[in-house]
Amino acid sequence: MSFLTVDRQTPSTSFAKVPEETEKNEDLEVDNSKSVLLKIANLYAEQLMSDLVLEVGGVGYPAHRLILCASSEVFQVMLMNREWSEWSESRIVLQETPTACTVFPHFLKYFYTGQIRISHQTVLPVLSLADKYNVKDLVSLCLHYMGSHVAQAARRGRLVGWMQYTMACGHADVAKACQNFVKWNVEWVWSESELTELEGDALLQLLQQSDLVLHNEMTLYRFVVRWLYSQRERLDKSDLSDAEKKAHWESLVPAVFSHVRFPMMCPNQLAKLLLCPLAQEHKDFFMERMAIAMSYQSGQYERVAEIQQTEAGRMLFTPRLYTEDTWGSVLGIDNFHSLPCYHTRTFIFSSKPSMGASGSDKLTEWTVDLYPKGVWFRKSMLIAWSGNFDVPEVVLRTVRIAITWRDVPDAEPEDEDGDREVRVKIGILVWGVQKGVEHVASVVEKVHRFSAQNKVLNIDDALDFDKLNTPLYSPAGRRDDTTPPQKRRSTARDLGRPLHPQPSELRRRREDSPPPPTDFGLRLEGDDESCPKCSEVCDNPEPKHLLGPNRDQLRIQVVIVPLTDFCHVGPPDTSLG
Repeated sequence: MSFLTVDRQTPSTSFAKVPEETEKNEDLEVDNSKSVLLKIANLYAEQLMSDLVLEVGGVGYPAHRLILCASSEVFQVMLMNREWSEWSESRIVLQETPTACTVFPHFLKYFYTGQIRISHQTVLPVLSLADKYNVKDLVSLCLHYMGSHVAQAARRGRLVGWMQYTMACGHADVAKACQNFVKWNVEWVWSESELTELEGDALLQLLQQSDLVLHNEMTLYRFVVRWLYSQRERLDKSDLSDAEKKAHWESLVPAVFSHVRFPMMCPNQLAKLLLCPLAQEHKDFFMERMAIAMSYQSGQYERVAEIQQTEAGRMLFTPRLYTEDTWGSVLGIDNFHSLPCYHTRTFIFSSKPSMGASGSDKLTEWTVDLYPKGVWFRKSMLIAWSGNFDVPEVVLRTVRIAITWRDVPDAEPEDEDGDREVRVKIGILVWGVQKGVEHVASVVEKVHRFSAQNKVLNIDDALDFDKLNTPLYSPAGRRDDTTPPQKRRSTARDLGRPLHPQPSELRRRREDSPPPPTDFGLRLEGDDESCPKCSEVCDNPEPKHLLGPNRDQLRIQVVIVPLTDFCHVGPPDTSLG
């Protein structure tokens, strides 16, 4: 039985003793795992020696208890616990949804091969099966796919389903990515099929967010009307009685419209609402909302204060991020890669001083200085009464947006010190691209009070400096570069022209960061892992914030909306869930 012993050394007296170092060098570890995996896959392909049949949707799938138990904790409990009736059965009927039935053979094959092909249509039913049977590695793969295809899912009408499922199942990262995409691109996300699929609770949570990116509040009103009409069609096709249908409809309309912020509409928009069929149908509710809005527009702040104290009225007087021309401007930079280091681009625009009609006709002027390639403070001398001081040069490796308040609205009251102030909410909307889909990729919110003594607000790191300034295509290079990283603050002489990170620095940064989720055997439809300019997989991905066919256009939108004492400004990153 000595042939069962592995790496057994047999002593011999007929040969000279071999040095231990030589013996180690002769050892050889052979990796034949692919052959073993192929043998396991053949068990599934040839249906050999199966001891169990899984019936799904009327179709039987031969399987092996050993493979099922090794792959799924649920199957392990089901097939090895005597308290379950399935442990002794040779044929088990599984109840699955119709969409899950269509992908079940691929799901089962993954147990044997570790490979599965998923797409926008199939990833959700595959994930639901992986969640149900607790196949953790497949859950991770599906979530990784969804997280990197959020924009494409929105374009193909799948995003609402992804968002609602991940929210319900506690997949926080993907749910957050879907929620943010919906909030920041709400005007083009919704197809008619997605409107029907959107659940009422998810809509109410969405309407309560103050960081919705919209053209104006009227846009949100029209969206809610579309959703209500889709719900009425579903209600008409239901088996409820006429009385139940009417009661449900009468309660649904006020529940949804109570989160639309009518005070943020101008008087002309409010007047048009009275002609809408829904307003005519629910006249009492809409007349009350119109009265609240007109109280705010006309400056009846005692009435506004009373409403603001209620739970329903707490958020009515807080503006969202409106992209209308009266509230901001788009900052666009072309030929980004040809810009010199420390380049500054200046934009000037104006915004309305108040949301109400009683505000001053004079617009508030703003200057925005954009530093996409770092900030350089030159060496200078500070002259003071106590003497002269040398100020050394400093370089900041950051993308800075400097907002300057240029003048003061005449209608703004003066404070006790005689200084005029304006309190605003600033939104920085950063555009990006994912899998060819351009969208608002990130939003930074700031609440700030400008005054004569505080006219400038610097916003740093609205974009990641290193990712934005990474060359599109970097050579593979060596992996053993140990060059120390550039410090965030250093002199221009030390940096030279360092604002484009060198390949060695990028490689070092990636090696220090946690490894990305491995792809295992996951095959992603529509993925292209190779650079267009090289045949090998490129480690440095293209910057996601550069748009256009040549990936050399930077687009940032600045939104500035005025705030009053009745505005409720909460955390900007509140989750929909």
